[in-house]
Amino acid sequence: MNIINFITFLVIVIGSAALFIVLSGFAGLKTFSLSYTNMVDPDLKALPATGKFFNISEEQNKALQDLPGVIAYSKELEEKVYLTHDHKSHIAYIKGIDSTYLKTTPIDSSAYFYGDWEVNALQGVAGQGVVNLLGLSINNFRSPLLIRVPKPGDGLLGQRQLKDSYNEASLVISGIYQIEEELDRKYIFAELPMVQALLEKDSTQLSGINFKLQYNADITELRNKITAIFPDNVILKDRIELNSTLHRMLNTENLATYLIFTLVLIIALFNVVGAIIMMILDKQQNSRTLYNLGAPIKSLRQIYFFQGLLVTGLGGFIGVFLGSILIVSQLQWGWLKITPTLAYPVEYNSINVLVVLGTIFVLGIIASLIASSRINKKLIAQ
Repeated sequence: MNIINFITFLVIVIGSAALFIVLSGFAGLKTFSLSYTNMVDPDLKALPATGKFFNISEEQNKALQDLPGVIAYSKELEEKVYLTHDHKSHIAYIKGIDSTYLKTTPIDSSAYFYGDWEVNALQGVAGQGVVNLLGLSINNFRSPLLIRVPKPGDGLLGQRQLKDSYNEASLVISGIYQIEEELDRKYIFAELPMVQALLEKDSTQLSGINFKLQYNADITELRNKITAIFPDNVILKDRIELNSTLHRMLNTENLATYLIFTLVLIIALFNVVGAIIMMILDKQQNSRTLYNLGAPIKSLRQIYFFQGLLVTGLGGFIGVFLGSILIVSQLQWGWLKITPTLAYPVEYNSINVLVVLGTIFVLGIIASLIASSRINKKLIAQ
């Protein structure tokens, strides 16, 4: 019987440790996957409620400067453009930004950034994907990037001459960012007045305003104040709302993984039920003696119930402890690598500790109740 109890205890330890390690790994992957959003998305962003652009007046601009809880804000204008260089072409988005853009969205702090962040009338910044597709190089003034965008207006494109159908601008790449494959192919950054001229927009037309908020800022109050400045013209989104699809996908994957490993634990806890039933049968004579001495059936059931609870609870604590050692060692030394220079991301989270212990505790109660309920007068009388 000692061997059966030991195997049951070992299964619980391994199962709880595995659940904790997987949840910690998924927490690390979630943080790692969302880390790039801190560099490309602001704390709060104003977007046009309808269409692609909205206007900002001088009074509205002054009202934004007086907003409490806002460290900085920046204006941008974004549109899809056609890029050509050295007989190669690519469709991407140009983002016209002002001088305060990096205060709201620190994309230049990405781990892989080459060159300098020089955004002016002649120079701009592109992603590594755009650079690779078009064969660009830094500070190549002899062969700049050519940007084309269709001119706004009525009539079919084919009814106008080609030279009259597009606005063109040249841009020399001063820096290259590398964050995520899709983003690296999507954006090039240029000076806001240049992009406004390219798109034939005036200085009041924007496609977004980025806000950098103070740590303790009241986001709800700020939303109301910004909405009052732009009545019915903008919608406001925080970083989670800007990446709602990614957040839903990661949360769904995390939940699915938890349910799968919980199912494994449920199967493993059948061993607890079997071990307690085997012990009940083995100690049947002792149970009969206690019953004859006056112990009620309820007390006999409680003995085996608490024994099952002790096995599952202690096994859960030890499993979480062993899993914690592995997670902490990965955080300290990064012994498991994704690439030669990148350690597998993990995150030690107290919520995961509570989730694992709570799951083990609830399943342990159910298993112990099922097993201890086998004790009845008929069994003792045999």
